This record gives sequence, structure tokens and C-alpha cells, in this order.
Amino acid sequence: MLHIVKFPHPALRYASRPVERIDDDLRAVVREMFTLMYEARGVGLAANQVALPFRFFILNVTADPEQKDQELVFINPEIVKRHSWDDDEEGCLSLPGLYSKVRRPKKIRVRAFNLAGEQIEVEGDELFGRAIQHETDHLDGKLFIDYLGPLARHGVKGKLREFESEFRQAQKEGRYASDEEIVKGLDAAPAPSPGEPAAPAPTDA
Repeated sequence: MLHIVKFPHPALRYASRPVERIDDDLRAVVREMFTLMYEARGVGLAANQVALPFRFFILNVTADPEQKDQELVFINPEIVKRHSWDDDEEGCLSLPGLYSKVRRPKKIRVRAFNLAGEQIEVEGDELFGRAIQHETDHLDGKLFIDYLGPLARHGVKGKLREFESEFRQAQKEGRYASDEEIVKGLDAAPAPSPGEPAAPAPTDA
């Protein structure tokens, strides 16, 4: 069963591989990811966040499971245009309870494939554009905390230490493999299959 991994799980710093095939397995994984995202009350979720090292993410900026028409899937996304700048608050399902303002381009254009295998090109601003950038960063192994200045970084240092401590304790208890073993699992991961995470998961997940 897939689950959302938390900082500092190595999958969150793993540069994803392109998706080479869109099939029923991928569609089943996407459906499972939407379920997890809604349970966590999020608006986006990248494959890295469920320990799958492939370049795709999902979005529904309403965070409402009833609004299926707002569900979007971006496969092998590439941001091809950025325009002006804006500061706004961001959070992350892999860093629960941590929020900070992040400076990003105000408007972007992204090129990707959808689940039908069609190439799409979408423009986005405000929450939609920010979410696309946030999730695309995940696929490159980047987190929103990487954009924080020294003062803001100092402000979240305590929370990051808590996440680190919890994760290392889980490893000691055998609920996660070592960082090296997790990375090996990511390197060797086959194409997505529903319910089969690419790296060892907590036994109680």
C-alpha cells in the first residue's frame, strides 16, 4: 500500500526518471495517490512523495474529492515559461505543519502528458501555478524549504530536527531501511504498480 513519506526520506531528494509508458498500472497508482492526497487534505502530490521515482504528479487545487473534474495529472512535466515574481505561503504533505513564504514566478506555462497520453500545455498563476511549480520541484528532488532565506530557515530548524529524529527512530525500529538501501530500491524500481511502493515502507503504514 502506498503512503506519503515525510522528510528526510531519501525519495524526497531523488531526481525522478521519466515515465516511459502509460498503462492501467499507472492509472491505478494515480487513483491511489488521489485518495491519499484527499485524506491528507492536500491539493497536490508528486510520485516522490509516495516513494515512486517517476516523473509525474497529481493536482486538484480545490482539495475536494467530489470535484473530479478538477483532477489533473502531469506526466513528464516541463515548465517552459515563467513570468514575473510573487511571494506566498507554502506547505507540503511531506513536511506536515510547516509553512513559510516562498518566492516563485507568478505565472508559468507547463508542458506535459496526461493520462490519455496526450501532450498538453497549460498556463497557471496564483495557487494553480504555484502548485505546479511546487510539485515539479519534487520531481527534481527539491523542497520548498530550499528557497528559504537564512532567517526563515532558522525559524523552521526546530521542526526539521523533529522530522529528522522521527525518521531516524523509525529506521532504528526497522520500520524503514537505511538511506542507502532505500536509494538502491529507488534505483532498481520497476515501472509503477498499484500498492507496491518502490522503497521499504513502515510495517504499520
